Amino acid sequence: MSEVFVPRQFRGPPVTANGGYICGVMALAVGGKGTAMLRAGVLVDQAHKLAHGEDGEAFLTNAEGQLLATAKPLAEGAIPEPPAPPSLEEARRFAATSPFATRSLHRGCFSCCVERDDGEGLGVFVGQIEGAPAGHCAGVWRPHANFANADGRMPDEITWGALDCSGSMAWYIKTGTPVGLLGTMSGEVLEKPKAGEDYIVLAWAQENEGRKYFSGVALFDQTGKVMAKSGQIWIGRPPMAAQPVKSETAAK
Repeated sequence: MSEVFVPRQFRGPPVTANGGYICGVMALAVGGKGTAMLRAGVLVDQAHKLAHGEDGEAFLTNAEGQLLATAKPLAEGAIPEPPAPPSLEEARRFAATSPFATRSLHRGCFSCCVERDDGEGLGVFVGQIEGAPAGHCAGVWRPHANFANADGRMPDEITWGALDCSGSMAWYIKTGTPVGLLGTMSGEVLEKPKAGEDYIVLAWAQENEGRKYFSGVALFDQTGKVMAKSGQIWIGRPPMAAQPVKSETAAK
């Protein structure tokens, strides 16, 4: 038994942890490559209990014993194969057209909020790739030294955080409607990104089954080498709760 404590800096919603970040923490508990499922909000600035089962799974519970998240080692096929990325210059240009370049998908979120100071949040966002299917999007992430290990590379939970919200943005850009909350995230960091270097973020909306929306998000270096990749399941809001929004970059 060990503890997990998430500082408020790594929030997603105002009082709970960013989904990608906590999924990364859970994946590290099962060896680094894994599938994490979020069961309830993980409150920030509080200690939670991390335990392991006999089958290699990890479980996160709060002080009252409520199950917050689970993780298991990565299964074959859990992460979709990423399409070829655009160039860094193209990714930067596509990101500039994103509705989230000036207005955050989730205000205050560690992963995507563009209003947070550089080095205090990640500020990752993506925009529609010109000529690609609707919901195939790209952007750029420059990891900040504030988050780096002693060797200048990013801890895996930070990279998982950087892969988070772009999967939701891809669906938002495709449909003009928010898809809800991150439910499950499978991921693998193949090579830790370096602070101060630019990386291409590629996100693509896949299929949906009822209220489940499947996305892939991958990170590439400037030569097109895959640094990290993920498969995500977003849980859409009930039909009456979804509020359509206007998006200039929605499917054409």
